[in-house]
Amino acid sequence: MYNLVREKMSREKKKVIEYEDPTCFKCDSINYCTVGRVSELSNCPMKMYPDIQKQAKELYKTDEYIKKSTGVASTVEAQGYILWPRLKDTIEYAKGMGYKKLGLAFCIGLIKEAEKVAEILVKYGFDVCGVCCKTGAVKKTEVGVPEEYTMYSKTGYRIGWITCNPAAQALLLNKVKTDMNIIIGLCVGHDITFTHLSNAPVTTLIAKDRPSHHNPGAALFSYYGQTFFTEDLKREKLKKKKKQF
Repeated sequence: MYNLVREKMSREKKKVIEYEDPTCFKCDSINYCTVGRVSELSNCPMKMYPDIQKQAKELYKTDEYIKKSTGVASTVEAQGYILWPRLKDTIEYAKGMGYKKLGLAFCIGLIKEAEKVAEILVKYGFDVCGVCCKTGAVKKTEVGVPEEYTMYSKTGYRIGWITCNPAAQALLLNKVKTDMNIIIGLCVGHDITFTHLSNAPVTTLIAKDRPSHHNPGAALFSYYGQTFFTEDLKREKLKKKKKQF
């Protein structure tokens, strides 16, 4: 009897949990917005923010760039679904948008990949230029990086004393007036700085993730990922406990 009451209380508690901000990741969207229906979740953005949905629809009608970009992207998706690698998608999108000059903002650790990408893009008729992350040879200490975070990583690997320079990468590609820029393995944060400063639209071809050979999604459902985050969260909890005492 006690267990039944407890289960009932647990169910009722779950029912009253409501979120103010959208949490589409908690919804079975495949059966709702994907087929034109509003979700049963109280915080479905289609239900909570109809004005935003209306504003977005208007942009597809009134903003020529957004209208064209969305149309080209959707066409590329339909043409190469499952068949094309992301680089081919990028090529077809650039062609569809009428872009001629493409910039590569790449990590020094992926210079071979950048070289190969450039080689392929040139064969498809694009004018290609690229800037390495270490351009400018700026010392890490000059941009506020503590001495202890230079030369060697905390995991023992040599990382050097010259900082990545996403600001210069963006400014240089702005200077040569690229039509679109492609990120190849920039560090988290450096990619944000680059995108923030880039005059041209930016897409990411390769997202840096060293342990997974630059496949960030691999950590989500693999044994490696589950183990890593389980242990890492344990360490974080221990740190919080130590700070309390």
